[in-house]
Amino acid sequence: MFGRKKQQDETPSPVQERPQREGAKNRPTPKRRDQEAARKRPLVQADRKSAKAADRAARRENAQKMREAMMTGDERHLPPRDKGPVRRFVRDAVDVRWNLGELLLPLMLAVLVLSLFAGTWATYVFLGVYVLILIAIVDVWLLWRRTKPKLLQRFGADTNLRGLAMYLAMRAFQMRRTRMPKPMVERGDAPR
Repeated sequence: MFGRKKQQDETPSPVQERPQREGAKNRPTPKRRDQEAARKRPLVQADRKSAKAADRAARRENAQKMREAMMTGDERHLPPRDKGPVRRFVRDAVDVRWNLGELLLPLMLAVLVLSLFAGTWATYVFLGVYVLILIAIVDVWLLWRRTKPKLLQRFGADTNLRGLAMYLAMRAFQMRRTRMPKPMVERGDAPR
C-alpha cells in the first residue's frame, strides 16, 4: 500500500513535437558540463610524438606561406615586421629610386680583392670607400626626411613612425635583387 510498485503500468508518453518557430533556437539548451567536457583537451598530449610531428608540419606550412608572401607581396602572410600599408609605403619609397647604399656591398668586395694586390694606392681606395659610406648614410637620411612627411600626410598625423627609419635604412643598404619582400614597384614609379 505505501511502497513502490514493482512495475509501472504507465507507458511513456510520446515527446510532444513543438512547432518550429522562426528566429527561435528550436532545440534544448545544452548542459554546461557537457559543453565543458567537449572543450577539454589535455595540457600534455598522450601521444607526444604525433603532437610534435603535427606541430612541425604546421610550422613548416606557415613558413612556406610566409616565404611565398615574401616573393609575391601577399599582405595576409607577411611577417609582422613587414605587414601593413605603412611598411609597404616605406618599402616602395626605397624601391622606386637608386640608392647609393645598394652599391656598397659589390664595391666593398672589389676593394677586398684589390687589397690583395696592395700598393700605395690601396690607402686611397680605402679612404674612398669610407667617404662613400658616409655619403650613403647622408643619402638614406635625406630619403627618410623626404618620406616622413609623405607618410604623415597619407596615413595621418597619429601614424606610429617608431622603427620605420631603421626599416627604410636597412632596405636601402640591400641590393635590390636580395630585398625581401621583393620590390613590387619599378624604379621611377610612384610608391603605392
